[in-house]
Amino acid sequence: MTKPVHRNGSLLAVSLQGFVLVRFGGSAETQALLFAVFLPLYMLTVLGNLTMIVVITLDAGLHSPMYFFLKNLSFVDLCLSSVIVPNALANIFSSSKVISFEGCATQLFLFSFLATTEAVLLAVMAYDRFMAICSPLRYSVTMSPRTCARLVLGTFCVGLLNAIVQTSLTFQLPFCSSNHINSFFCDIPPLIKLACADTTLNELVILGNSEFIILCAVLVIVISYGYITVTILRMQSGSGRHKVFSTCGSHMTAVSLFYGTGFVIYGQPGGLQSMEQGNLVSIIYTLVIPMFNPLIYSLRNKDVKDALRRLGQRHSLVKKSGWCHHQRLC
Repeated sequence: MTKPVHRNGSLLAVSLQGFVLVRFGGSAETQALLFAVFLPLYMLTVLGNLTMIVVITLDAGLHSPMYFFLKNLSFVDLCLSSVIVPNALANIFSSSKVISFEGCATQLFLFSFLATTEAVLLAVMAYDRFMAICSPLRYSVTMSPRTCARLVLGTFCVGLLNAIVQTSLTFQLPFCSSNHINSFFCDIPPLIKLACADTTLNELVILGNSEFIILCAVLVIVISYGYITVTILRMQSGSGRHKVFSTCGSHMTAVSLFYGTGFVIYGQPGGLQSMEQGNLVSIIYTLVIPMFNPLIYSLRNKDVKDALRRLGQRHSLVKKSGWCHHQRLC
């Protein structure tokens, strides 16, 4: 990668080896505070999402389409946070805060890929709830294991395609104003601000892709939950309504957090220019939401809480059996 510079009216090329992530600067006390906040949040994110993956995998009672999608959501959240946060934590105490050009491109690609995948996956989960609640007799046939696998594969394909487009367009730009990124990771808005070429096409593609994906996904979610709401209002059983509201309420909370955050930074004109707003929203997007999703689905979901209890009891029995065998008491 080269960095064009002007000298005596002519354009020369200088090698650009990497970028400097300057967002986590400041005094040593400020950096220590940031590290003390970010590290526990990341640890909770890893623990929560790994727990969801393990519980859903091991508990036969959770082997259904809904929890298959939830397990994939936890996997995507875990990867999304891990692509950004460990490097950010390392940079807090780094003197150079440099990320290589290749590392920056890889981070941007993976972030775009995983964030887009999650956006589409949330829409697929809404469609799954629509089929389960509004067409329960056809649910097992419509949402077969093969169909569920294809839907998840489709979400990853959409994410991959969007990541290829966004990353290739962004890194074709000449970066000549500076190599200092006003962010804690390589994201599209701060990178575009470093370009010395016309970025209109890039901004149009970013907004166009984001708004198209968000619009399609939100349309699926709104239609699905519109039918779900009508079905709930027709239910005679109060306990049935409560169970449906509990499941759907968790999903709608996750949807609101994710899409609200994404729209603020990527889906509105001017969102790409507000770096302070973008940095705050990016922290929520890459750390807070992946941490909260497992809590949202576990604390408000009786099936998950029961599965966690069964897993804990099974672990206690295994541990007790091993102790008895060791002591030759059983």
